[in-house]
Amino acid sequence: MRQDARNNRERILQAADAVFGEHGAAGSTEEVARRAGVGIGTVFRHFPTKEALLSAALSRHLAALGAVAEQAMDAPDGAAGLRSLVEAMVRTGGSKVALASLLDPLPLDARTASEELRRSVGVVLRRAKAEGAVRPTVTLDQLYLLIRGLSHASAMAPPSARALRGATDIVLAGLLVDASEG
Repeated sequence: MRQDARNNRERILQAADAVFGEHGAAGSTEEVARRAGVGIGTVFRHFPTKEALLSAALSRHLAALGAVAEQAMDAPDGAAGLRSLVEAMVRTGGSKVALASLLDPLPLDARTASEELRRSVGVVLRRAKAEGAVRPTVTLDQLYLLIRGLSHASAMAPPSARALRGATDIVLAGLLVDASEG
């Protein structure tokens, strides 16, 4: 694929993530094309159907979170790694929920990427717990429930960036061990 075609594809996927994240099912391929700065024909050359576009955008989204999880696993501090991963998952969760809700059933590659992400989050959580940074009673299911709750709320009524950061800080404060407690 030529570089300009790769660049167009990436802009289309970024635009799809934003458009469908903001508007859900009401999002349109025309709006995706407009935001990507390409014609509608270019969108359909890359993605012959809206479902193909949604699937590719969700896969890209999950791959990006997977990269954040890899960085979190390599972070020198387990708590910092967990914090950065949770922040990224919550910040982008509304878009992920919106994209996934438009695909039924969820494509196999998206299910696989989601399962891999969950395993990675588990590794990051276990490390932070082993370092004594996270309350020992926190489970992966509980962490995912909190992330999903904020993500679903964001998908339904997108909050300001400040409000979402504040809510994420509150969740993290409940997970992390306060140094003054020990």
